[in-house]
Amino acid sequence: MKILLTGANGQLGRELVKRLKGTEFLATDAAEMDITDPAGTLRVIGSYQPDAVIHGAAYTNVDAAEGNPEAAYKVNAVGTQNVAAACLKYGAKLVYVSTDYVFDGTLGRAYNELDRPNPQNVYGKSKHAGEMLAHHILNELFIVRTSWLYGDGGNFVRTMLKLGQERDEIKVVDDQHGCPTWAADLAEAILRLLKTEQFGIYHAANAGVATWYDFAKKIFELSGNSRVRVLPQTTAELSRPAPRPAYSPLENLMLRLTTGHALRPWEEALREYLAGLKHITA
Repeated sequence: MKILLTGANGQLGRELVKRLKGTEFLATDAAEMDITDPAGTLRVIGSYQPDAVIHGAAYTNVDAAEGNPEAAYKVNAVGTQNVAAACLKYGAKLVYVSTDYVFDGTLGRAYNELDRPNPQNVYGKSKHAGEMLAHHILNELFIVRTSWLYGDGGNFVRTMLKLGQERDEIKVVDDQHGCPTWAADLAEAILRLLKTEQFGIYHAANAGVATWYDFAKKIFELSGNSRVRVLPQTTAELSRPAPRPAYSPLENLMLRLTTGHALRPWEEALREYLAGLKHITA
């Protein structure tokens, strides 16, 4: 299967590239294919003729999106529309990577694929628009929602580890709940899905529920840093421009029913990720 990746320099993209080595694939980022340019997108996808496109490129700055909604919609909605249109023209199936932020966080339980989206910030609205546009264009479509992603690149785990070297005390939000997800596990789930023809909406996040505060405490516990004191704070205290869902864990219901596989607990994935970081820095 020939696969084309968008957003190949992102955390998910890098994990996919690792797993696709030795196979036929094309890794693209903005320099190779500007997804906001419909003609350019058609040209690149048409020249490569992939069997599948994994579309991970996105505008992901949640707070910046509030002040610049056109930029977010141009990439996340119009860009996705362009990729989907090219897939339709050249007969490629599409994986569109989306987010838990399409939900409002008021349900009181983990969201499954049958729950109705109701995004509350521009980022979530633009990603949901991308879902809807891709769905209107393509039948051979996997929408894969994930959350709180970390991997190879700047992310919450690396930020905490860096702050832990600089400070004795760190305040972390304790009233947002979600699923910390290792990009490596998400990449495996996507590639497993691509082997099927079971198109539809899927949630792919590491199992379990945590707050950012829980996540931070576990990072320091597993990395062996007992010196740092992690203190809880509220979202309101941070005064961020974009509202965040208070409770948006994702249940891997359809992934489990379709592939017989769901992602492992987030603590287990984090332990392996941190072990890998120690090996790199050793």
